[in-house]
Amino acid sequence: MDKAVIPHSRPSLDESDIRAVAATIKSGHLSQGRRVQDFEKRLAGFIGKKNAAATSSGTAALHLALLALDIKEQDEVIIPSFVCSAVLNAVHYTRATPVLVDIEPLTFNLSPDAVEKAATRRTKAIIVPHLFGCPAEIDRLTELGIPIIEDCAQAIGATFNGRKVGSIGLLSVFSFYATKMIASGEGGMVLSDSDSLISRIKDLRDYDNKNDYRLRYNYKMNDIQAALGLSQLGRLDEFIARRREIATLYFREFKNCHFSLPLWKEEREHIYFRFVVRTEEKASFYLEKLERKNVQARLPVHIPLHVYLRLRGFPRTVAAWRESLSIPLYPSLKNEEIKKIIAVVKGVF
Repeated sequence: MDKAVIPHSRPSLDESDIRAVAATIKSGHLSQGRRVQDFEKRLAGFIGKKNAAATSSGTAALHLALLALDIKEQDEVIIPSFVCSAVLNAVHYTRATPVLVDIEPLTFNLSPDAVEKAATRRTKAIIVPHLFGCPAEIDRLTELGIPIIEDCAQAIGATFNGRKVGSIGLLSVFSFYATKMIASGEGGMVLSDSDSLISRIKDLRDYDNKNDYRLRYNYKMNDIQAALGLSQLGRLDEFIARRREIATLYFREFKNCHFSLPLWKEEREHIYFRFVVRTEEKASFYLEKLERKNVQARLPVHIPLHVYLRLRGFPRTVAAWRESLSIPLYPSLKNEEIKKIIAVVKGVF
């Protein structure tokens, strides 16, 4: 069998992306400018929000979204434990208190029941990641009357009951890291229908040439990143179609494997940013087996947040951490690589 290692993830780039970036470099305008404005307008229109503010990263977008809501010390922000540490960092940047909750076992998204139990008078926001490309139960969460920040870092293009994720919460944040659904190397964005919230975010993302002093940040996106993001956004439908094509093949080929396949429901239009299965034994046990056969798999969440914070409980999160495994799935996979992944996974499981 081919000895070349198939990475767990990689960007999907082509000549159109290279031309878009080259044209921006040739223009001589590299910092935040017209390309950034174009990207903001295009993404807002695609998702269905009025306003957008591009940022240097998804974490910066989340931090600014919290600041726009005036989140501060003594406030509480509800987040899931089963998510990357960037979400926890953004809450800590504001000095607010993160309130961790458990997840739904089938979708890996935060549990609305757990959120309802955790909410208090001090709860000022709920951060709702649509994890691995599978929409969370955003309709139930909006009924709580607490400002919602949708974290769409892994789910741009997914829909819930016919509505695009990112179009439902008061604010929504996106990430364009190198291996996200669309890539600009680094970069993020905040969307909202609120003029005042986006105006505040745009003020806070740039510290220079201000008439007053307050703590502001260097959180700007540049035109090179925006040019690449625009080019990638134009190919998003193609990316999603390819991901679903590969996922359909995996569902067919893996139906007799000794693991549980991802959830699929009609009201949740999963885009398979990650193809996460639930194993019968500890997932880390299988990582080495796959790696020895030159297929990189990963734990989809490196360490749950409650483990970092040395908190007890969160049984569903603990089970997901021990049993979940992410198998390579991304648009730039070649057909021969897909065949190899299928053969290796079936051989191991």
